Order: sequence, then C-alpha cells, then structure tokens
Amino acid sequence: MTENSEKIDRLNDLTTFISTKTGVKGLVDAEITEVPSMFHVPSSILSNNRPSDISGLNLTVPIIDLGDRNTSSRNVVVSKIKDAAENWGFFQVINHGVPLTVLEEIKESVRRFHEQDPEVKNQYLPTDNNKKFVYNNDFDLYHSSPMNWRDSFTCYIAPDPPNPEEIPVACRSAVIEYTKHVMEFGAVLFQLLSEALGLDSETLKRIDCLKGLFMLCHYYPPCPQPDLTLGISKHTDNSFLTLLLQDQIGGLQVLHEDYWVDVPPIPGALVVNIGDFMQLITNDKFLSVEHRVRPNKDRPRISVACFFSSSLSPNSTVYGPIKDLLSDENPAKYKDITIPEYTAGFVASIFDEKSYLTNYMI
Repeated sequence: MTENSEKIDRLNDLTTFISTKTGVKGLVDAEITEVPSMFHVPSSILSNNRPSDISGLNLTVPIIDLGDRNTSSRNVVVSKIKDAAENWGFFQVINHGVPLTVLEEIKESVRRFHEQDPEVKNQYLPTDNNKKFVYNNDFDLYHSSPMNWRDSFTCYIAPDPPNPEEIPVACRSAVIEYTKHVMEFGAVLFQLLSEALGLDSETLKRIDCLKGLFMLCHYYPPCPQPDLTLGISKHTDNSFLTLLLQDQIGGLQVLHEDYWVDVPPIPGALVVNIGDFMQLITNDKFLSVEHRVRPNKDRPRISVACFFSSSLSPNSTVYGPIKDLLSDENPAKYKDITIPEYTAGFVASIFDEKSYLTNYMI
C-alpha cells in the first residue's frame, strides 16, 4: 500500500467515524473485526521494552497501607510515600477510608452512562465551553495521531461545582458521592505529601493544591486487535495530584527506568500519581512520570481519574518552586506558571513525545 493510499484510507475512516457520532463503542457495537487505520500505533511504540532478565530490578509499583496514618506509625507511612513520590511518581493505596460501596457504584455508573444509547450520550457533547459535564467520543481527532481506543466524559467539580441537574441521571448520585470522598481523601494525601517534603502538614493545602478538581471517566471497549493500538497514549498529568480508580481488567502501565511496568488492579485500592504541577512546585523532588493504557480483547475497561487541578477555569494564582525547598545548592529549576496558562499549552500538545513541563525549565 502506498503512502497516499494509506492517507486516503485514514481520511475515509475518520469521515465515517465522525459522521456516526457513536464513538469507539459504536465501532465495537458494529462488530468490526479489524481496528481502523486511524488507531494504528507503530509496533516500536507499543513494545513494553522489558529486559529478559529483571532479577536485579524492582519493577513493582509501591503499595502503601494508609491504615496506620493516624497512629505512632505515621512516620513510616510518610517515609513510604516520600520514597514512592521521589522514585516512582506512582503508588497504590489501601485502607484509604473511601468505602468500597462508593468505589463500586462510581465504576458501575460510568459503565451505565457509556452503555446508553448514543442519542442520550450525545446530549452532552461539547457544544459550548460552559458545560460542567462533557461527553467526548472524538477528543483524539484533534489532539492525538493515531487515535486512542476509548470514549470519555469529563465533569468539573471544584472550585465551581455543577448543579446536580447538569450531571446525567445515569451517574449523578455516584459522581456527587464519590467526589465528596475524593476531596476529603485528597486533603489527607496533601497533608502526607507535605510532611514527606519535610514541611508543615498544611503547606500544600495553604497554596491551594486542593482548590480545583475535575474527573475524567474512561470507557475502553473490547478491542479486536489490541496489539495494534493504545487505550491512551503515553502522557503525564497536568495536575498537582491524580487519584485513579481502575476496575479489575488491567492495562495501566507506568514508565519506570525506561521500562513499561504494569499497575496491577488491587480490589479496593486507589492509584495515586504525581502531576506536572507537583513536580514543578517541589523542584523535581517529586516526579510526574509518563503512563499509558493498553487495550484488551475480552471486556470493557472502566477507569475514574480525579485530577487536583483548576484546569482552564479562571485562576490567577502564580505557582513556582516552593521557597522552603530551595537553597544555593538547590536553586529553582522552573519558571512561575498559572494553571490556566499551563493547561492550555498542555492540552494542545498532550501526546507529544516530550513532557510539556520541559518548556518551563529555567
């Protein structure tokens, strides 16, 4: 096949995809047996790049039990979080206090929304910039080449929460309940991270790391050829912190020491990852690392990601490396930013080969 004919095939695929307005799930519902060319990812990118001998490597994402955070063992918990944030940028937490029933209901509600008829979901397509709840089945048309194998919805929670009526009935009560717990648990996490930096426990809260929250809920339909595409291409997060709930399907991978490492599902656990803003304000002490999602052939995968970030909402607060972390030996490595300014550039280049954060290095 010539390069020109490949472009024609891709254009035809794109035209068909856009016209149906049924997203990736619509392709699966149409019982396709081959992944359209617009989703194809080069095999070199898909490789896990795992060495044949991993005996000398620690390729297990840290798991931290938070059950002891209010006891005399709190220092041990803080030490483990410090190590994970510095060396991995990712860790899983258990005994975090968010009820299992709440976790199960938000996952089920995300499934309910995405498995509705297209006509119902399409009421929430991004027709204007003021919507607090947005369904996206073609985001990657404008931000990624090739496209990713997923449909998504976004809900902006803080600082300006939606009216309940703005959230679809299929997931309304679950979104409200889950994000209430996320905000409460986020406050705990930011205390522990402040202490892990050697600072007062309220430091990160005082500089408004908890000010903004939005959720991004993905539905990854079963993929007939999972070895040809990605659920989400590699990226970092434009947040201070991201709290992820994944179901039991698996597929999330984090880049660690140049290897793609699986983040295995643990019943009842939450995945925590450091975002770009946290790496900036900690002056590289905590790391925002690349991660991606591999699709699977058998069942849909659900994930619920909550980002502590005010995103594109008006926010004039200026962020730079925290002064108490700087010294003559450790000068500031980044310029100051505002969250909306950074987010606008981040979204425009989200799946570029290099981290957007590098643009702000001094």
